[in-house]
Amino acid sequence: MTRRDPFREIEQLFDRMGREFEELGGDIEASVSADVSVDVAEDDEHVIVTADLPGYDREDINVELQDESLTIAATHETEDVEEETDDGLRYHHRERRRRAVSRRLPLPAAVEREDASATYNNGVLTVTLPKRAAGESGGHSIDVN
Repeated sequence: MTRRDPFREIEQLFDRMGREFEELGGDIEASVSADVSVDVAEDDEHVIVTADLPGYDREDINVELQDESLTIAATHETEDVEEETDDGLRYHHRERRRRAVSRRLPLPAAVEREDASATYNNGVLTVTLPKRAAGESGGHSIDVN
């Protein structure tokens, strides 16, 4: 009489499900959005946000300034190609198809939207936001009808 191990059976079931999902073209780990590692610093005149985004192209990155927060998002997708690549490689298994990261950060000070700038170099995004002068309003008037 052999002893049954229900935990081993469950583990085998998950392995089979994962293989079938991959055969259908899916990748559980690649479909999950990851976080962006960031530093937020300030001096007397600027708020500086530095984010690590290795492996992305400049065109993959989107930076938005909304209210008193900054949103950094990046998405990189590789088309699923069945043919050989230029260097003669034929892929049998690909896990690096789609990557997406996103992060929304509260800013430590009010900033000027118009003079904001961003640079991307060697996988590092640097966003420089000039601080708004004390007493300046960051809002706009709303007409009451």
